Amino acid sequence: MSLLKRSPHGPTMQAAVLYGKEDLRLETVPRPRAAAGEIVLQVGAALTCGTDLKVFRRGYHARMLKPPIPFGHEIAGVVAEAGEGSTFRVGDRVVALNSAPCGQCFFCRRDQANLCNDLLFNNGAYAEFLRVPARIAGKNTLRVPDYLPLEHAALTEPLACVMLGLEEANARPGDTLAVIGCGPIGLLFVHAAALSGMHVIAIAKHREQAAIAKELGAAEIVMLERDQSPVNAVRALTEESRGVDIAIEAVASPTTWGWAVDMARKGGTVNFFGGPPAGTQVQLDTNQLHYSGLSLRASFHHTPRTVRRAFALLAGGRFQTRQFLTARASLGDVVSLYRTMSSGATRGIKTVILP
Repeated sequence: MSLLKRSPHGPTMQAAVLYGKEDLRLETVPRPRAAAGEIVLQVGAALTCGTDLKVFRRGYHARMLKPPIPFGHEIAGVVAEAGEGSTFRVGDRVVALNSAPCGQCFFCRRDQANLCNDLLFNNGAYAEFLRVPARIAGKNTLRVPDYLPLEHAALTEPLACVMLGLEEANARPGDTLAVIGCGPIGLLFVHAAALSGMHVIAIAKHREQAAIAKELGAAEIVMLERDQSPVNAVRALTEESRGVDIAIEAVASPTTWGWAVDMARKGGTVNFFGGPPAGTQVQLDTNQLHYSGLSLRASFHHTPRTVRRAFALLAGGRFQTRQFLTARASLGDVVSLYRTMSSGATRGIKTVILP
């Protein structure tokens, strides 16, 4: 049975709905309407995402969604309807984030809005229209200047997560930073760190990824070749082989979590950014952690502050956004596209979905 039955009255639209593990369907559903404080966007561009791919493969996300539910969350568009009291007007070009914190709970008061007890999520970017709840419209929706393409603005959400990862790692200009994994998130880390004045070492699996990482500012590349120790290779690129100031894990496997710890110098910081499946266990050397004075972090999601930092970076002109948008597809291609991505048959970074 369809998640949202087609109404005999009122306008309808096409939308991708996730029902479970690798069960994504394009359906005809009622077009949303805007209540007080809300807006409805006509989707201008939505992007594919590594997190959405994991959700497609697993059939769920621990925090962001439980099927059946509309799918996709990286989006920018044009306001088609504005509810009473909204600060936006019909015709405004905006980027709407996929969540907003309550601003009142323990974590929000502690400046940890990404861990909000009442974090309000919104999915459904792979559609013709999307309703943006009042809280997200008020706290995490930004006007897009005319010179910035909507598909570029749609990159705000994943970049905001990366900005939080760098912020929580206390990353500073001049730091040496290793990024394990050159998928979309890893490459965002490479570029954002390089633009911030860091010396970046990228650890890549494929030659195409390595080439892009170099173009995005990586000073050094370590390839995951057979029989080569990536830990030794990274350490050899640092002074006296002491290790990196910051190691970013962007793969989400126990093996790479271990590499990240071993790559960091004494007093360094490790950010376990990649999220493995529920129940995954890792083993770490407690002696090494203690006597090396390592700081271990695991960053999740974004905050209104990092959203604005990311958007400013995208709008500032230095960010090479086009490097990340490697293909285009229509809304009707979404289901087959995620099946292809899940099979590993494509190595593009992000596909722009144009409804």
